[in-house]
Amino acid sequence: MDVEVADFGGPWGYIEPEKPHYLGHRDRLRDRAAAGGFAALPDYELLELYLFRSLPRGDVKPLAKALLTRFGSITGVMAASLSELKSVAGIGQTVALDLKLAHEAAVRMGREDVAKRTVITSSSQLHAYVRLAMAHESREQFRVLFLDKKNQLIADEVMHQGTVDHAPAYPREILRRALELAASAVILVHNHPSGDPSPSGADISMTREIIDAAKALRIAVHDHLVVGRQGVASFKALGLM
Repeated sequence: MDVEVADFGGPWGYIEPEKPHYLGHRDRLRDRAAAGGFAALPDYELLELYLFRSLPRGDVKPLAKALLTRFGSITGVMAASLSELKSVAGIGQTVALDLKLAHEAAVRMGREDVAKRTVITSSSQLHAYVRLAMAHESREQFRVLFLDKKNQLIADEVMHQGTVDHAPAYPREILRRALELAASAVILVHNHPSGDPSPSGADISMTREIIDAAKALRIAVHDHLVVGRQGVASFKALGLM
């Protein structure tokens, strides 16, 4: 009985399937990073390298670019919430947690650098740290840096989480915590999710209320920093305290 054989072409009657375009890309990208350093890589390739660890197979370049488009920068990607990250197609719980892990590690390294120095004389590092920790928060957050007599960091604590445009700050709670920590001074910090760090009228009134209450306990308020994606505004530098 004759059997009809399909002709697939080629010398042996078979055409080898075309290999995915990204095959070998991971090794090539790793080799480039090893040879030229991470600084030589554009943001999307740096993010690709990180995603390789969470997603061991497939092409992650489109995903890296989608994350940067959605959140604007690597810092924005890392600082996004779990729910925000998972809203991007291709990002599940595991990948989202891995990205948040990188952000938390960076924040803690920044805190260590601040803690090793007299806080009020290392303003550039302090501003860099609070921007990393807070600039991309989607809700207002009020935190306090508690300092000892040498103006070194005792603790950095989030006192209140708020809404997209308001985070309550209660002088009594702030000062009670300062006394518990035996703090001699504080630096107030909160963020503006709008991106603009310019202090509002409410920010100014609230700061004066905290300063007045702290004076009675001989606790200094060195500054109030307002953090936004556009930068950090210092009440002290602006002559507001």
